[in-house]
Amino acid sequence: MSNVDLKVVLLGKEYGGKTSLVERYLYDRFDSATPYQNTIGAAYGAKQIAVRNRKITLGIWDTAGSERYEAMSRIYYRSAGAAVVCFDLIDRESFQKAKFWVEELRKYEEKCQIFLCGTKKDLIKEEGRPRAVHWSDALEYADAIGAKLFETSSKTGEGIADLFCQVAEDYLDTVSLQKNKGEHDCRQGAPVPHLCPLSPAEARFRLEEPRSRGCC
Repeated sequence: MSNVDLKVVLLGKEYGGKTSLVERYLYDRFDSATPYQNTIGAAYGAKQIAVRNRKITLGIWDTAGSERYEAMSRIYYRSAGAAVVCFDLIDRESFQKAKFWVEELRKYEEKCQIFLCGTKKDLIKEEGRPRAVHWSDALEYADAIGAKLFETSSKTGEGIADLFCQVAEDYLDTVSLQKNKGEHDCRQGAPVPHLCPLSPAEARFRLEEPRSRGCC
């Protein structure tokens, strides 16, 4: 897939579960045996899904969470249409870091739609680990920034398909609004916005291509 309909970037603190979330969504796998390794720069994968009887290709960027790569991450969320800002449900500090990434997006990509994602829910439900970020607190923050909130588990897959399905549906809503505005602007002589192919620089980071499947 050399073209994507929607560029989605994952942001968040290191050890926050971003890579596992992408692995589960793109390839339906979870590896708990391999020791944690920092993502360096970013990794990329694409997936075509069916939403509302339409096929949409999501280009998903998993960015590094380490502070030393923060400046580099800005390269990857440039021109992103959606951002999934992740935080670990048993790590309060990761929730505070999520707020930093939201501010970054507001500063550099103000039109990017934001989705908040609490990860590692299985550690609370199955292992009884204490919850550090309560739903009510996260929801209050999500409402304040106009974002939608999800809680997920990469181990069980809980909530992940719902998250990306919502990302795709919101994209379709945005396209519909742009189309209506474009038709109006056309009559006024203004240019109509269009989708762009993946740049050569972005294409170099491709991961193995997952099989297409439906959204939900």
